[in-house]
Formats: sequence, C-alpha cells, structure tokens
Amino acid sequence: MGKGSQNKESKKMAQEDNLTKTGRVRREKTINMRKLRRERVHMPKEVIQWLDAQRPRRRSECRGGQRPCPHVACKYHLYLDVNPDTGSIKFNFPDKEVWELGESCALDVAERGGVTLEEVGFYMNLTRERIRQVEFNGMRKIAEEIETSNTELLPGDR
Repeated sequence: MGKGSQNKESKKMAQEDNLTKTGRVRREKTINMRKLRRERVHMPKEVIQWLDAQRPRRRSECRGGQRPCPHVACKYHLYLDVNPDTGSIKFNFPDKEVWELGESCALDVAERGGVTLEEVGFYMNLTRERIRQVEFNGMRKIAEEIETSNTELLPGDR
C-alpha cells in the first residue's frame, strides 16, 4: 500500500471517528439554520404541545428534576448553545450524547458555588485559557457599565 492511499485512508477514518485530520477530537460542531430548515421533522401538533408543557419555566421547577437534563433547548443546558443573532446551533460535546454528560445544567454548577477555570472549561468543553478570556471580557464590560452609569456601588464611593 502506497503512502498516498494510506494517508487518504487515515483521513477518512479520522473523519468517521469525529477526529480532525491530525487525530485530535473535534471541540465543537455548529449547524446553521438553513440546514436545520431543510432537515425539519414534522411532528403532530399535539406532540409539540405536550413536549412544551413538560418543559420547566422556572428554576424551582427544574431544580430537583431529572439529570442529565433532557431539555437541551434551555439556555442553561451545557450540551449546546444557540446563537441568538443567527440561530445557529453549536454542539459543545459533538463526541457525546446528552445522557453521557456528567453535568448538564449551568445553574446546578453555579448553585454549588465557586469553581475553577479548569472546571468551567471541563463543563463547557473549552480550554482554561478561553474561559479566562471570556471572564476578562465580562469583567471589562461590567466595569465599563459601572463607569458610564454613574452608579454609586458603595456609599461615598464616588
């Protein structure tokens, strides 16, 4: 077997196993809205209404609920993220099914208290450095908002 055919075969196997060409696990997978519209599955109206009625509306309704959480459409679910601008879906764990997640709800993690950057990265399938960058950007936006709002956080602060 020649080196070229061996290389093609290894690339094909890597793609089938959800690995990159270099053999690394894919970090995330995004599906755009156009593709979702083409593949839309039509369910009876009654089924959709029943499913919608099962979904919790408040934290108190889901706090002691089934884990891993089956409601992946919830914005606090760790399995996927939906871009509010484009509607595209990003799967945070393309190599796992929903029921394989150790933690599925960001609110459960937050209720336990402070976690390290490594733990946040593990729960969101991101690197520690990327979590640090997101944290920094969030803190910067909060500081800018405080400065522009002219709000006194503590008495005599200004």
